[in-house]
Amino acid sequence: MTDAERKLWRALRSRQFQAVKFRRQVPVGPYIADFLAYDHRLIIEVDGGQHAENRRDMAREKCLSANGFRVLRLWNNDVLGNLDGALTVIAEALRENR
Repeated sequence: MTDAERKLWRALRSRQFQAVKFRRQVPVGPYIADFLAYDHRLIIEVDGGQHAENRRDMAREKCLSANGFRVLRLWNNDVLGNLDGALTVIAEALRENR
């Protein structure tokens, strides 16, 4: 796990956030999701700069979406520098995916 993933996991684990059960490093088809809120069909990916416009990431997101999941991408720097802002984005996605 990256530093950003560890920081986000500390906020999400044990139903600490919005009373939602999140799992980390979850296999979904041929991929591993960084974080998954299964009941909300929400996958959270925390990305570094290497993911900008990456064709593999686009194929991955298409596959996950085809399996009924919404994929929310957050940048490492956003999680590390503004965790509250990242959590606000996640809360909005959870509300939309009820």
